[in-house]
Amino acid sequence: MSPTADDRAVVDHAKGRIITDAPLSRPVPVALRFDPEASPATVRFVFPGNIEWSFPRALLETGMRAPTRRGDIGVWPCGRVQTVVEFHTPDGVAVVQFDTTALLRFLKHTYAVTTPIAP
Repeated sequence: MSPTADDRAVVDHAKGRIITDAPLSRPVPVALRFDPEASPATVRFVFPGNIEWSFPRALLETGMRAPTRRGDIGVWPCGRVQTVVEFHTPDGVAVVQFDTTALLRFLKHTYAVTTPIAP
């Protein structure tokens, strides 16, 4: 029996920290999604309130090693164990910090269901 589209979709969960100029960062749950049937080169980060950002999987992977940006999204390493994802909107910028291990685990799961796509 071959896998169905639902079998190949990846949904992981990560805890991000919204970075502001306040003394403490605010944790936020984020659903990390990947559907190779719908868009094999795209990952989606879904925040509370169904706020969703889609961007190239290659951007996330590259940004975990060196600062990179495409359109409204920037990704860069923050030390050896954190990765920052920056989302730009007409209303402002949201900066969210993730544990790199959670993002690496998500990427590993995406590659397990499909082969990498060149950017």
